[in-house]
Amino acid sequence: MRFSNLLLVALLGVLATATPLFAAEGAGLGAGIGMGLAIIGIGIGIGLVGYAALSGIARQPEQAGAIQGAMFILAGLVEGAGIIALVLCLALVFL
Repeated sequence: MRFSNLLLVALLGVLATATPLFAAEGAGLGAGIGMGLAIIGIGIGIGLVGYAALSGIARQPEQAGAIQGAMFILAGLVEGAGIIALVLCLALVFL
């Protein structure tokens, strides 16, 4: 069996034996993993936006103002989606 298949079988076995008590305890772990993934996603997203903006400015310096404006809007959208993900993870922990 491939490793991914073994991992899937193990995960399904754990989920099949979980009780609501274990699910409540695992919410904090899941929220922590979710927060970490959200932060990684935010970093990658803003990095890609910055890279694309700098590449565009290097190719067409006269359009720097328009490119920067679009870059700030896109970075704000990425950051907003990340903040929503973090708020949902925190709600999972405390609610």
